[in-house]
Amino acid sequence: MSTHQARKRFGQHFLADGSVIDAIVGAIAPQKGQALVEIGPGLGAMTNPLVAQCGRLTVIELDRDLAARLRKRPELNVIEADVLQVDFGALAATLTEAAGATSPQKLRVVGNLPYNISTPILFHLLDAVEHVEDQHFMLQKEVVERMAAEPGTKDYGRLSVMLQWRYHIESVLDVPPESFEPPPRVDSAVVRMLPLPPVEGVDSVVLAELVKVAFSQRRKVLRNTLGRWLEERRFDGEFDDRRRAEEVPVSEYLQLAAKLNNA
Repeated sequence: MSTHQARKRFGQHFLADGSVIDAIVGAIAPQKGQALVEIGPGLGAMTNPLVAQCGRLTVIELDRDLAARLRKRPELNVIEADVLQVDFGALAATLTEAAGATSPQKLRVVGNLPYNISTPILFHLLDAVEHVEDQHFMLQKEVVERMAAEPGTKDYGRLSVMLQWRYHIESVLDVPPESFEPPPRVDSAVVRMLPLPPVEGVDSVVLAELVKVAFSQRRKVLRNTLGRWLEERRFDGEFDDRRRAEEVPVSEYLQLAAKLNNA
């Protein structure tokens, strides 16, 4: 294969460490017949061992040149698109039909995500969480730490709450910069995301708004931010707004969202 120049505008850093690739694929444990989807396959470092185990793989690639290379491989279903424009619910239905499955197939989504748009991708997939079996992503390590953060820590924030309400999240592998070509300026990590059932009575739009307000001014107690927002909505339930946003567990944000939805 001829060389491909990594494109800065796509945030491309290609995984090049064989032992790390083996560890990631081992964590994913792909099986034949599963609806595996890889975001940003790049030069195929993970694509090759994945397809060797699962037999067929759907890949989403924005880079036109890389997509053209990938199309030459009959075992790959290539979607040349911006991942933020992909309808994962429709993709799940298409792959279910193609497999001739009698029940809907859930997607196993994997990828070395472009660090410059990793958070938008995570939120885009959150909208399709009911169509997903699991997700394994390579991300900037500090993003993974924020995703999995516990209440009361500096990393706990809006991203933590909005992902933890629908996923069990764990970091499964740290990856140093020298594992990539070109090496990024940050450490990376592989995260595993297992979908959780929705919480009854919680409207995701209401939850997203209240969490955004709560973390809008982290240093202030919630009385000055979320407390005022609740007053404007004539909320008369109980909620301790003498705390800062990072002190409130995910479960309490969910309880508050449910109360607001039922008010």
